[in-house]
Amino acid sequence: MFITFEGPDGSGKTSQMAELAAHLHECKFDLLATREPGGTIIGDQIRAILLAMENQDMHPRTETLLFQASRAQLVEECIRPHLAKGGVVLCDRYADSTIAYQGYGYKVDIKQVRAIVDFATGCLTPDLTLLLDLDVEEGLRRRAGGGSINRLDAYELAFHQRVRDGYLLLANADPGRWVVVDADRSFEQVQIDIRQIVMKRLGQPARS
Repeated sequence: MFITFEGPDGSGKTSQMAELAAHLHECKFDLLATREPGGTIIGDQIRAILLAMENQDMHPRTETLLFQASRAQLVEECIRPHLAKGGVVLCDRYADSTIAYQGYGYKVDIKQVRAIVDFATGCLTPDLTLLLDLDVEEGLRRRAGGGSINRLDAYELAFHQRVRDGYLLLANADPGRWVVVDADRSFEQVQIDIRQIVMKRLGQPARS
């Protein structure tokens, strides 16, 4: 099963996914936990370029293509092989991030973005996508408090609002794949919901 975590910046998806991964390891699942951009030697080099604050002049098309280059490598080197042997894959961001950020955030033509994404992924779609939804300003406050601001965090508030709105449009359009989780609660409350959702999809009872 292929499970992805999506959400606006500061929604807590990275830490929540790590906690879920630890739980699934305890439950003896054959698990691959990875992230985007990155997840491979090549992808991590691309990630450094994408997130560097000195690259403020990067054009939206350049950004979109760099994300796809990292993603294509991750899919072929890691994700597809693990799924092929029956394993579970957790991914911190995936193709929907490009639709939300480069499509809705930058207002790039969605059809063009989808075509590029499909080429990069070979049309590999997650079985389940968890959207950790959070107010944009609260998310950015969390990011600033963590002291880890990157190039994408530095965009104007309106950009981040378009990203969040884009995510919600995507989730509403495909409720069979997407589950929206309210991230404006304690870490423990959010994690309980995530475990229940995921374990149900995996056909296992949720453990505390």
